[in-house]
Amino acid sequence: MKPLLLAAALALAGTASPGAFAADDAARATPADAARPAAAPAADARRASAFKPGNVTAARLAAADADGADWLAHGRTYGEQRYSPLRAINAGNVARLGVAWTQKIDWDQGVEATPIVVDGVMVTTGPYSIVYAFDAATGRPLWKYDPEVPRDKGGEGCCGVVNRGVAVWEGKVYVGAYDGRLVALDARDGRLLWQVDTRLDPNRSYTITGAPRVVKGKVLIGNGGAEFGVRGYVTAYDAATGRQAWRFFTVPGDPDLPPEDKAMEIARKTWSGRGWLRWGGGGTVWDSMAYDPKLDLLYIGVGNGSPFNYDFRSDGKGDNLFLSSIVALRPDTGEYVWHYQTTPADMYDYTATQSIVLADLDIDGRRRQVLMQAPKNGFFYVLDRATGELLSAEPFVPVNWASRIDKATGRPVLTGKANYLDGEGAKLVMPSFLGGHNWQPMSFHPGTGLVYLPAQETMAGLEAQKEPLFLPTKKVVNIGLDVPDLPEDPKVVQQIAGAWKGRLLAWDPVKQKAAWTVEYPTAWNGGTLATAGNLVFQGTADGRAVAYAADTGRKLWEAPVNSGAMAGPVTYSVKGVQYVSFMVGWGGSFPNITGPLSLAAKVKPEARVVTFRLDGKAALPAPKHAPAEQPEPPALGASAEELTVGRRMFNGLCANCHGINAVSGGVVPDLRYLTPAKHEAFNGIVAGARMQRGMPSFAEVLKPEDMRLIHEYLVKRAHDLKDGR
Repeated sequence: MKPLLLAAALALAGTASPGAFAADDAARATPADAARPAAAPAADARRASAFKPGNVTAARLAAADADGADWLAHGRTYGEQRYSPLRAINAGNVARLGVAWTQKIDWDQGVEATPIVVDGVMVTTGPYSIVYAFDAATGRPLWKYDPEVPRDKGGEGCCGVVNRGVAVWEGKVYVGAYDGRLVALDARDGRLLWQVDTRLDPNRSYTITGAPRVVKGKVLIGNGGAEFGVRGYVTAYDAATGRQAWRFFTVPGDPDLPPEDKAMEIARKTWSGRGWLRWGGGGTVWDSMAYDPKLDLLYIGVGNGSPFNYDFRSDGKGDNLFLSSIVALRPDTGEYVWHYQTTPADMYDYTATQSIVLADLDIDGRRRQVLMQAPKNGFFYVLDRATGELLSAEPFVPVNWASRIDKATGRPVLTGKANYLDGEGAKLVMPSFLGGHNWQPMSFHPGTGLVYLPAQETMAGLEAQKEPLFLPTKKVVNIGLDVPDLPEDPKVVQQIAGAWKGRLLAWDPVKQKAAWTVEYPTAWNGGTLATAGNLVFQGTADGRAVAYAADTGRKLWEAPVNSGAMAGPVTYSVKGVQYVSFMVGWGGSFPNITGPLSLAAKVKPEARVVTFRLDGKAALPAPKHAPAEQPEPPALGASAEELTVGRRMFNGLCANCHGINAVSGGVVPDLRYLTPAKHEAFNGIVAGARMQRGMPSFAEVLKPEDMRLIHEYLVKRAHDLKDGR
């Protein structure tokens, strides 16, 4: 069973720290900064003459390709290509990159943000949705805002207290707080201006991990929580006031009530029974969006069903719109225009929330306005973005659930090999619920015509549960399937881990095949950035920043960054000097849940910003890789039968953070290393004694005897480790 955790209370206000904040080991700009050109380029001069903090407008975004000095939006432009026209750093000189500055941020957990850079100011986020503003040239802290998300709130989401960044618009900074609030800050000093609660139902486990987007004066934000029994939607708020402008639901509501709009009337015909009401239905819009100003269409990516088990959710009938779909809307009103469903009747967690990239391509002798996506299900899709017509779809990783996508119908041709609901027991599914591509953003280079895709080969054994399961807090549910036990034998686990592979694909979307490939030792590598300097930048799971030639894939440069770098890097220019910046910090679902498999990365979750420039001379502090000494574990006092029960409870409730079979991926404590004092205090910790340090309370779920059995399993695993098992 995919692990679950529980919920905590909502914080309604936050704190800002105007001015500087503590910078424990910040590496400052070196005397080499004095060598920067004295005369700023024309674009820099124009900005200096009319400086206004956070001055991002529709006109500036429309002209972003003519002036690439800034990174104004999540994907740099509305089309989310993550391509920069800057070329001062190029294939010929990239080997000279050195650290310009680095800043440590507060929480050493998963870091997934794309920084926004406007007129020399970088604004980014870290765990618990904390917002940081830096001088983009020197790293000098300007301000920090902590929305004070309850520190045990991580129990209410699937994949860590992560955040993928802010939006900046007309003097304001917008961030989605993990507990479901949308917060607007003053770009000058981080002062709170307004905040709204985006949750449809505060008794359900809604979260926010995605970055807001701003289109036509409206802030757009979706939510997470599809694994925890919520109904999905995306909401638009007035950027000035926070007043709700519209809300588009992605799954239908109560069938006894009239549908909210035409889209819900269409969707309702594709659902069966009433199970989704209890389970929420899912379909959360937790990440990708893009906008085409000429067509005036907003594109959203929609997530998985709740629960995964299609029989529980919809009596095993219907396509279940708009799960696992790309949907086009009118940004003024939220009106439905068209949709394309990548995985009808989703039962694998095959979200379509991965990067949506807009481009114009020559296909079959015709210039086409296209939308591209490589969702979890392993197929790369090219659609006509005006109509939603499928132009092509081909697998980019090994896939066994479908043989192909039928061009005439746009539907997958199912193999039956992965249907764990057919009554024949567990099935091996490729890709796994982690996907052939997850949230790590891909980029597109209009010069090479290639998409740079952080792909991965993953697999999982899935088996249907016999009956639904609800937990008493916040109506949290499980996902309706069992994941067969991962063996405890470390040698067997390493063999399994060897089958999980990561790679960088330079994908030709016209030919629908790879132009070149770079293999990595593990999955869960970072997002990509393409530049006019014939470069592709990417962070890796094993703690490196790397640059490749965009046309050939030849590695041109790499540097250590202390920790796994998952986020998409950015590039920008200040006073004529180009910088490349990586948000660094290991975490998220892969290292948290699949600890035994993610250990191939061998990194710690050290959270920081690392920024490079040509001939940078700043020092990156040494990584914190000191090996831990295992304390002597207490005597084991449980029977084999009791240990089996303890293992099941641990993997069902605790592995979401602490790793399957109690093997941590290194982001949160490895419980095989508990000290005697923590063994003694175990029940109190599980009951909530460390809530403010991020450990949720399980007092409403676990009885003292349950806690004892989980503890005994951890004692057993500590002895296994001590004995080399």
